[in-house]
Amino acid sequence: MSYLNPSTGSGSRTSRMTFEFGRTYVVRPKGKHQATIVWLHGLGDNGSSWSQLLESLPLPNIKWICPTAPTRPVAILGGFPCTAWFDVGELSDDGPDDFEGLDASVAHIANLLSTEPADVKLGIGGFSMGAATALYSATCFAQGKYGNGNSYPVNLRAIIGLSGWLPGSRNVRNKIEGSLEAARRASSLPILLCHGSCDEVVPYNYGERSTIVLNSAGFRNLAFKKYDGLGHYTVPREMDEVCNWLNARLGLEGCR
Repeated sequence: MSYLNPSTGSGSRTSRMTFEFGRTYVVRPKGKHQATIVWLHGLGDNGSSWSQLLESLPLPNIKWICPTAPTRPVAILGGFPCTAWFDVGELSDDGPDDFEGLDASVAHIANLLSTEPADVKLGIGGFSMGAATALYSATCFAQGKYGNGNSYPVNLRAIIGLSGWLPGSRNVRNKIEGSLEAARRASSLPILLCHGSCDEVVPYNYGERSTIVLNSAGFRNLAFKKYDGLGHYTVPREMDEVCNWLNARLGLEGCR
């Protein structure tokens, strides 16, 4: 699938880019379909590896959608092309954020969720760069629009970020505080963030700082879990936390 990212300029066609997304993997619910969650892989990965893990979780009422990011040159890898939800050069508050790439990926995710049944609760989760994209989705939902100003169309009920960070963190608070409706949506959205203390790829302090920034911006329904000794990967006790949190926040029935 491709998504043509609209230019934020006044009719200029030079700044438009077309992103070609890879294969999407779907894990069907084994029980009553109560929730659909798009799960986003990390840099250089694809939707298949996570779909296999998610299928093994004791969450029979969740449908998982696992898309694959576009293949593009990535600055942090010296321009080497690999699957990435957006371009990233460095993880810092001062580094430039690829809002065009972020908006394209977040719109692709919203499109995947927009065709789900009206009575099904919708969420987004991810690992590493996928977690960063999920958190950017949360800020778009709160503002009611993407970074380029287009309306955000989906009502989110849950966000999960494992070993990630918040893109565009320095501007989030100003964007939320200026609108009562944005503040209401931010405070109502449950978010779970988990991070390992020994993460050598996305350092623990980036996860911790993202939590502080989100909280100060009005995302009050937020849980942050630290995992001592955990590196840049997931472990069964972390996924148990995800399962318990989803059961509680989404009110799922019949879980084992």
